[in-house]
Amino acid sequence: MEIKPIKNDADYQAALEEIERLFAAAPDTPDGDRLEVLTTLVEAYEEKHYNIPMPDPIEAILYHMESRGLSRRDLEPYIGSRARVSEVLTINNGNDPKPSYRARHAGRSPYTALSYVQRRSLNSRHAVKQHTRGTE
Repeated sequence: MEIKPIKNDADYQAALEEIERLFAAAPDTPDGDRLEVLTTLVEAYEEKHYNIPMPDPIEAILYHMESRGLSRRDLEPYIGSRARVSEVLTINNGNDPKPSYRARHAGRSPYTALSYVQRRSLNSRHAVKQHTRGTE
């Protein structure tokens, strides 16, 4: 197969077949280089024609938890108290105490969203410690 831009589904299928044939090629060999170029072309074509939107960050976290048999309690060391975990994972059904959270974090990766929640939780705990120090 000649390496050329992927312009249609026939080119795409041919590139996938060639990638499958070259899949075990060693890096830094002619076949390995060919595999790398074809993979880049296929990724660009898929991004343009088969773009999959980022999942909702909370739904992605819930999926990750379910697929690994984790519970909400397993998130407590990362997010905070049981109430905080519940607040973060509450699905927006009209009872969500922080509906603006989803709007602010739409499109972020689950890791980024979880990192934000963890930083926010840590900042909240720091503020509480500072406040209680002043009352002692």
